[in-house]
Amino acid sequence: MNKRHEMIHSPALGRAVHVWCHGHWGLPVIAFPTAAGFAHEWERQSMVQTLSHLIGSGRIKLYTPESTVSQSLTNKTDPADVRIRRLMAYEDFVMHQLVPFIRQDCHNANIPIAVTGASLGAFYAANYALKHPETFNYALCMSGRYLLTHFTGGFSNGDVYFNNPLAYVANMSGDFLEHVQKNTHLTLVCGQGNYEEGCIEETIMLADLLAAQNIPHTRDIWGRDTAHDWLSWKKQCLMHLTQRFGG
Repeated sequence: MNKRHEMIHSPALGRAVHVWCHGHWGLPVIAFPTAAGFAHEWERQSMVQTLSHLIGSGRIKLYTPESTVSQSLTNKTDPADVRIRRLMAYEDFVMHQLVPFIRQDCHNANIPIAVTGASLGAFYAANYALKHPETFNYALCMSGRYLLTHFTGGFSNGDVYFNNPLAYVANMSGDFLEHVQKNTHLTLVCGQGNYEEGCIEETIMLADLLAAQNIPHTRDIWGRDTAHDWLSWKKQCLMHLTQRFGG
């Protein structure tokens, strides 16, 4: 299996960002890390190995960037407005550096890109698919938190609102709602076992909002034996990406 490491400079972040690339051919999938934020997390947790048949057979190419989650979502010391600006700077990197890099790497300027993630990585995946459906046509979101004000201590402004799926989805309308409806699909997965508190409630809330807005989605709630851990996410990811990409 092809594997390489890239450093992609982000003007918005003012530094280069670590990205690991796995595979030689296939539809691109960006996997965002959990609260750890490390680019190598999916490989270290054996998720890359779990998906090896999809990667090795050329069904998908997997890209695992680091994130700024520790400077934005989980940071408890800096002001909320500063942390949200860091979250937006990371989105700028994804849209203006990472996406063009992936499309050049895939030799296709318009190739659709899937996004996925577990825990806080699921937030990134869902938020980007809903905001940029013309780019991200599929999001697999496992054990996610989707209420951004949970991380801002209740603080909200315009920047928070437009990165808070449980706020803005309810108010989507007109051409943009139609654009989302036509261009993307979200799969929301969560267990009911240990450490899924908050995640299960917010997964159901977001799924309800997507249903009310007629946004294509799949709601997949697992049982009380399914915990907030990598063992569960590997099973969920393998099942849903295999259904999506075949193999």
